Amino acid sequence: MKRTAATILATAALLLATTGCGGDDSAGKTGADGSKQVTLTLNWVPYGEHAPFYYGLQKGYYSAEGIDLKILPGNGSGNTVKQVAQKQTDFGWADSPVLLKSVASGMPVRSLGAYLEKGPSSVEFFTEENIKTPADLKGKTVGGTPGDALYATFPAWLEKNGLKKDDVKVVNVDAAGKIAALAEGKVDAIMGFFHDQAPTIESKTGKKVDVLLFADYGMNLLGTGLVANTQTLQKDPELARKFVRATQKSWADAARDPAGAVSAMTALAENEPAPEVLTKQLTLNLPLIGAEGPPGVNTEAQWTETIDLMSRYAELKNPGAPNAYWDASYAAQG
Repeated sequence: MKRTAATILATAALLLATTGCGGDDSAGKTGADGSKQVTLTLNWVPYGEHAPFYYGLQKGYYSAEGIDLKILPGNGSGNTVKQVAQKQTDFGWADSPVLLKSVASGMPVRSLGAYLEKGPSSVEFFTEENIKTPADLKGKTVGGTPGDALYATFPAWLEKNGLKKDDVKVVNVDAAGKIAALAEGKVDAIMGFFHDQAPTIESKTGKKVDVLLFADYGMNLLGTGLVANTQTLQKDPELARKFVRATQKSWADAARDPAGAVSAMTALAENEPAPEVLTKQLTLNLPLIGAEGPPGVNTEAQWTETIDLMSRYAELKNPGAPNAYWDASYAAQG
């Protein structure tokens, strides 16, 4: 049965109240039917990227692992990782560059695998701008949000593509206001995650949107993936294995049945985009999943590249080896 927004928020509030800032050891509480009650907090309010979770929920993949899953909306990857660190949620779905910064700041969290191996970081603009390559950005104004990985790495991306920092005017825009800034003509383009924002922009404006992906022009940052508290991994590694196994199956099968994933999300989520927008978002999302092996299985080389880029351009202090941020063993069990 579809839960209302009030129900979702009430559930989140109850969870926060019972765990407090420091949390407790409540990961995977056992329900009356013997299943483990588990929460997953998303990086944002539901959009197309999240459809595989709802697909697995509807298909019973989590319940088959003994998991009674509740999916909660998020308010940015940074907040989601903090909730995982404070044990206010059992698992999180968050952007990998944010995870790196969180670990570096001392948060007891690890990635269980980035599912978007090709990062969605991009520059988005209306087709009418006739921007075909990074060189066409010269003289344009681009909206970005200070503090995020896109903003930090954008100057280096320009340099990689033969442009100087001053060739493009960067306008600081709040994350929530980027789409409006583009739609209202305040900027020529915006930095963002194209698979989420481009279909939304097209729906709101009726105009066609084109994008330049960072990954297609020399700079790939791993995208979103699962995050867990290190104490959870130490105390109940089997729960994490089951959760990852169900998630990998959900993502693999949703990729083969996008229409079913959209239908599941429409039935189970709340405040999700319109079906046509949701379908576009999921369609753009699927090619970002790694082509080889199960979803969420990464390589050390992929993590090393992201760590190096964040260290050089995004002030990742004292960068460590991939295993300082990522536990490869869980997705490998899928």
